[in-house]
Parts: sequence; structure tokens; C-alpha cells
Amino acid sequence: MSLTPYQVSAFNTATASENKIHDDATAQRFGFRGGFVGGVNVYAYMTHLPVQKWGRAWLEGGTGEAKFAKPVYDGEIAEVSGAEDYKLVAPRAERADASEQTLPLGEWLGMKPMPVTPEWQAQDLADIRETDPLYAREGLVHPGTVLRCCNWVLTHNVVLPAWIHMGSTVRNLGLARVGDTLNVRARITKNYVHKGHKWVELDCMVVANETTPVIQAMHIAIYRPRQLAEAA
Repeated sequence: MSLTPYQVSAFNTATASENKIHDDATAQRFGFRGGFVGGVNVYAYMTHLPVQKWGRAWLEGGTGEAKFAKPVYDGEIAEVSGAEDYKLVAPRAERADASEQTLPLGEWLGMKPMPVTPEWQAQDLADIRETDPLYAREGLVHPGTVLRCCNWVLTHNVVLPAWIHMGSTVRNLGLARVGDTLNVRARITKNYVHKGHKWVELDCMVVANETTPVIQAMHIAIYRPRQLAEAA
């Protein structure tokens, strides 16, 4: 879904900087039209859209990446445009054995959406032996449950007779609550062999109700332990 474009009159705040690329005369000698508006200022213009869309939540836990292909000059109208793209996909209709071929680099994976009902939440908290009353009192989904979605995005797509979750690096982005439906988009970033084990790494975004980011996680698993090959 496209977001409403944002326009701003670019302003070069660095004309007196020691970095003379911001000075008109120097930049023109280098073949440019004039001094560059600072990259951090251009990034500042870019941040208007995510803040407009997600507000304080993006400032507290969001991420961003800026790459500059050409200069922005003082007085130009800079237009910032963007679109939401969660790349949610359905899990595969049929699961095959996990392998290099069925877990190829760059492929996007999805899971079966999971509605968090009050009954499911109560059983989940009991199963993980959570004693803090926060989750039940405020109807919050436990972070362990949220991370489990990154397991499901594997098990909903490939057959894993014996596998090992080896680690996760998690960035919390928002809250999931009872009544939400959890889903995940995951991209396969690595698939390799190490010490005889076959490993896969996933860049996962768990979302609530298909729109609200909850966590971003780098999820690492041994999808085929070497012991399986030795036993074959």
C-alpha cells in the first residue's frame, strides 16, 4: 500500500562546513551543480514517512537504511515516497524434506496464521511456566511465543525429522495481544554445512494482524544434524 508522498524544500545547512563538498564553488569545480545538502539531512527528510505511519513506535524500535545515489541541492523540492511491503506469503501447500533445494537462499517463507485466543493464551502461559502476572493481566502475548513463530515458519514449509534451534537475535518492535493473529515473513539468508551439520539462517519479521511489526529476529537452526546422515 502506497503512503502519501512528503515534499520538503531542501536546505543546505553545511555551507560553512570544513567538508567543502557542501560549498557551491568547490562542488562546482568537481563537476556538480552546487554544494550537497548533507546526507544526514536527507535521511531526516526520509524519516517523515515512517514516523507518520508508525509514530513513536518507529522512533523507539524501528530500523532504517539510507543509500544516496545522487546529490540533493539547496532549494530543490525533495519528494519522499514509500509503500508498505510486508511480503507475507502463504506456507507451501505440500512440505518436502528440508534440504539445500527446499530452503534456497533468498526465498520468502510464511506460516499458517495463528489467532491468539484467551484459551490459547492461558494454556501457553501455563505450558511455559510463566509466573509474572503481567501477561495475563494485560493480555500480552509472551515473547517466547512470538519467537516460536520463527520455528513455525520452518516447520510449516519443510519436513524436519530432527532439528535444533541454535539461536536468535531479537529486536522488539511492538506488542502482540490476545485477540491478535500472528504471522511471519521470513527470508532465507544462509544455508550451509558446518561440522557436518546443515544450517539455515532466517531473517524473520513477526507481525500481528498482517500489519503491526512485533519482532525482527535472525533465527538460526541446524535443520539436518550430521547424526541423521550417519544413521542412514
